[in-house]
Amino acid sequence: MLYKFKAFTRFFLSLVFVTTVVIIGSVGYVVIEGYSWVEAFYMTVITVSTVGFKEVQPLSDSGMIFTSILIISSIGAFAYSISALTTYFVDGEYRNTFKAARLKKEIDKLNNHVIVCGYGRVGEMAVSELKDHDTTVVIIENDESRCELLRQQGILVIQGDATKDENLEKAGVSNAKALISTMPVDSENLYVILSAREKNSDILLISRASQMNSVNKLRVAGADNVIMPDKVGGAHMASLVAMPDVVEFLDHISIQGSDSINLEEICMEQLPAAMKKSKLGDIIEHNRVGVNVVGLKRSNGEYEINPSPETEIDGACKLFVLGTSEQIRALNRMIKHAQPNS
Repeated sequence: MLYKFKAFTRFFLSLVFVTTVVIIGSVGYVVIEGYSWVEAFYMTVITVSTVGFKEVQPLSDSGMIFTSILIISSIGAFAYSISALTTYFVDGEYRNTFKAARLKKEIDKLNNHVIVCGYGRVGEMAVSELKDHDTTVVIIENDESRCELLRQQGILVIQGDATKDENLEKAGVSNAKALISTMPVDSENLYVILSAREKNSDILLISRASQMNSVNKLRVAGADNVIMPDKVGGAHMASLVAMPDVVEFLDHISIQGSDSINLEEICMEQLPAAMKKSKLGDIIEHNRVGVNVVGLKRSNGEYEINPSPETEIDGACKLFVLGTSEQIRALNRMIKHAQPNS
């Protein structure tokens, strides 16, 4: 990234040097020789380019001294400019400039996407799961080689430090629905959470933590959930010993992302206004759709396990359903087109 920045800077400086030489030369010929601006510009160009054309008008002694100084000073400027332009175009750096502009345009169009900060082992798994659920992801990663691999896969990636506000803004943090910070250093995750919460008060923030004493700090900073991969992994392995079949079954239905069976949440906000206050049995037709409602979450954060058909629900509820992908899609369609009982 630093090399690309330097290449672009050299390209910009080369244009500045050439323009400066042309301006100084033109002004000098107008002042010293009394040329018109067109004559002065023409004289400057043929002088600094050393093409050897005849002078517009015979030069005075002062004009010859000025021309000599102009030639000597322009040699270095043009040599530097040629080198910078060659590097910029031959090495393909101009393509990176256009790619960055195109990436910014794509991200500016996004809404309700997820930002993942850091693409290590944890970040890679998070991105994989999000892609399995057809979620648009923007990654912020500092490692150039990883960024290049992600671009080849067609993934939107910002190369840079996620703790810097400008990179969060480039990733569209103001329009994102969630941010996952998976960097191995807790202090870096803390900076990301603080910045993201400041820029988007409604965003869902999930952070990784390596140390137990960092969990509370991250929550105070604004994280909605804090995950300790080592703790989760150890507890998972212990559960495989204590109740292996149960854990394997839960793994299969919750994280495999296959079409065989899925455990998903369905928000009831899509209910028609007339059915915002209904009973579960009025909406879910178990026999026809084939899904099982294994739980629900109310707007106050309370959970109910295995709710009965008589359970009252509203538009702020979320249902947790178990079924195949096709069954869940059918349930979504049914809820969307549900009609109140006459």
